Amino acid sequence: MTLWLAIFAVAAGSFAVKAAGPALLGDRELPGWSLGVIALLAPALLAALVVVEVLGRRWADLDWTVPVALAVVVIARLVKVPLLLAVLLGVLTAAGLRALTG
Repeated sequence: MTLWLAIFAVAAGSFAVKAAGPALLGDRELPGWSLGVIALLAPALLAALVVVEVLGRRWADLDWTVPVALAVVVIARLVKVPLLLAVLLGVLTAAGLRALTG
């Protein structure tokens, strides 16, 4: 029962945070500079999540095959390879390197 209470509390908090913006702003428009900041939040968050996932907790769990696989994906995308194929090349690169090194 405690788990469901926590789930409902988190859902209510999430709803309150999402509703606070429109409730406080009403019909007013956001300033132009804030729209630019908001547009850059998603790419910055995604980049941070990728860095944390690649480097591990406290940046100590670096698996050297992951940056190599990411480099393969980046190079494939620069050469205009479709995204799904580029990701598949990265996965195969990481799997192959791990298989070769044991």
